[in-house]
Amino acid sequence: MEYDEQQPKRWYLRKRTLVIASLIILFIVVVLIVRNLQGKNVRSPSGGGARGGQNGPVAVSVATAVSGDIRIRIPALGTITPLASVTVRTQITGQLQKIAYAEGQLVHQGDFLAQIDPRPYQAALEQAKGNLRRDQALLVDAKLDLTRYEALIKEDAIAGQQLDTQRALVDQYVGTVDSDQALVHTAELNLQYTHIVSPVSGRVGLRQVDQGNYVTPSDANGLVIINQLEPITAIFPIPEDNIASVMPRIRAGETLSVEAYDRTNSNKLADGKLLTVDNQIDTTTGTVKLRGQFDNQDGTLFPNQFVNIQLLVNTLHDQILIPGSALHQGAPNGALTSFVYLVKPDNTVTVRPVTTGAVDGEQVAITQGIAASDVVVTEGGDRLKDGATIILPAATPVHKIPATAPAAKKDPKKDGSQRQSKPAPSP
Repeated sequence: MEYDEQQPKRWYLRKRTLVIASLIILFIVVVLIVRNLQGKNVRSPSGGGARGGQNGPVAVSVATAVSGDIRIRIPALGTITPLASVTVRTQITGQLQKIAYAEGQLVHQGDFLAQIDPRPYQAALEQAKGNLRRDQALLVDAKLDLTRYEALIKEDAIAGQQLDTQRALVDQYVGTVDSDQALVHTAELNLQYTHIVSPVSGRVGLRQVDQGNYVTPSDANGLVIINQLEPITAIFPIPEDNIASVMPRIRAGETLSVEAYDRTNSNKLADGKLLTVDNQIDTTTGTVKLRGQFDNQDGTLFPNQFVNIQLLVNTLHDQILIPGSALHQGAPNGALTSFVYLVKPDNTVTVRPVTTGAVDGEQVAITQGIAASDVVVTEGGDRLKDGATIILPAATPVHKIPATAPAAKKDPKKDGSQRQSKPAPSP
């Protein structure tokens, strides 16, 4: 058997590779252990700083719970819809002689808009009047003959059939005169249709046809569209589960308030009232449509505009109110619940489970757990635990703008481990 001179060299290389790999793995394990110990030292209290953490007391913002009123509102997405949107069409055929409005103009009901050539309809009216006068004269003559025949029949000078024929002729002329009178009214109406006026008050849209065109009642676009803007409405859907809280108020004759906000839901556009509720629920969405009405005297709301709606359903009085930022979710007693950090007189905090009620924007009603004048932490709660020491600024009532104290500046490297996860409060 021949001796392989390369075998010891390969064995040496494999051994060296195994040693290097073991050293690298050992180094990584040591680094992970050291970092884990450092993280525990940052998050766990030690020595004299057991109540405030390694960096001492925590600067927080606080607010004072107050007793007040809270509004129960139903949010919804709505679309501004005019009470009346009219497409002005011609009711006769003819040449459009004149346009008396400007695009975007505000018009009132009855204002002159356009003129169609009236000459053919004026001639038709004159013809109808002429036929009426002719047939009226025939009727008068037939009635005179009827009077004569009635006198002659008494003297037995004419046959009774001739009298009957004359009476039928009179009735015939009466019908002809009535028909002519109707034709005169029709001609007069057609002549009025040549003078087009606004059927409603509102804003005129873009012109659909230009002056000089031949228009007919069958034109698809009509002459112009007029949208009523004052007042104006918003149609918005609410979940069917909320109908039970809305309908009793309506049946009682109460007027529910409706507020319209812009697309960002930050700026109020208008205040209005609930006008009506639809008569059925949309089975595809499980919602029912409502219509709110706004005066819109300043023209803020525009047809087809998207708005955020707040429907005021009720107002609860004498509620304990705190900012929503003071509310936390956790399991201080082993069960998931809502809690706040309650500030104690010695500038420490304690975890206080609470029962929440209605929510209105940034305000939350508390039905159980705290009382009016209690001070709660609104900012900085992610760095607190039960018994932690805090730097306490002046408490601010919740019905005012909460006073916020700037958080203490920390080293980002030291504070980074604390922001990775929110510690659950201790029992």
